[in-house]
Amino acid sequence: MKSLIGVAGRRLHVARWNEGSDAHRPLLMLNGIGMNLELLEPLACALPEREVICVDMPGIGSSPDPFIPYTMSQMALTMAALLDQLGVAEVDLLGISWGGALAQQFAFQHRSRTGNLVLAATAAGATMVPGNPAMMAHLADPLEYTVEKTLKRNLASIYNGGGTAQVSLNAAKAPSPLGFSYQLASFACWSSVPFLPLLRMPVMIMADEEDQLIPPANAQFLHNAIPHSQIEMFRGGGHLFMLSQRARFIEIMRDFLDAELAEG
Repeated sequence: MKSLIGVAGRRLHVARWNEGSDAHRPLLMLNGIGMNLELLEPLACALPEREVICVDMPGIGSSPDPFIPYTMSQMALTMAALLDQLGVAEVDLLGISWGGALAQQFAFQHRSRTGNLVLAATAAGATMVPGNPAMMAHLADPLEYTVEKTLKRNLASIYNGGGTAQVSLNAAKAPSPLGFSYQLASFACWSSVPFLPLLRMPVMIMADEEDQLIPPANAQFLHNAIPHSQIEMFRGGGHLFMLSQRARFIEIMRDFLDAELAEG
């Protein structure tokens, strides 16, 4: 089910897949910069045993433009308010790329509401090891992503950078210039470094060794900074390895999320 929901002064496009599956905590998926929630539908469909919630950030996908810029901390509060409206007390988190930054911030601010945390193809913020300079330059230009005819070309070259398998981007929808710019700015002035040692929930970090947008050194940094975290490395999947190597990604994530049930 997809709908527009008013929360914390914003209207957000929200999808709930597999609603009513209550054997597990719901999984809140937070997407990459400029990426609409429909691109993650294949992951939701591969997890029929649990409810999956996904949100278009302001100005992304089908969510209206934001009125004013926002910070990661503010958006984490918005996600908590959204969960209140949905009647969800606690979630597991999957954060992909930009969404991994928001997932880290949410897990820190709302530790009592966070079960397990999965971080994929992401970094600790402004202190990150930068990616391929040509790709980073493209990413800094909103016009490269907010014009329909260039969007899929850039997604194919940048988000699949380093990958040998093709990823379908037919569901991609161009973000608005304002939405993309505000989302980029919220990451540029944010860092999780001060609070990473305070994350005590189970954390799984996944990255691809050939990711040209967020180099794998960033995953190693997160792994070293977060106590008792686990790390899994992919190869040949590029920045969107969770889509290009979906079967393995789902298998690893499912085993991680279900570990506490096995122990119980």
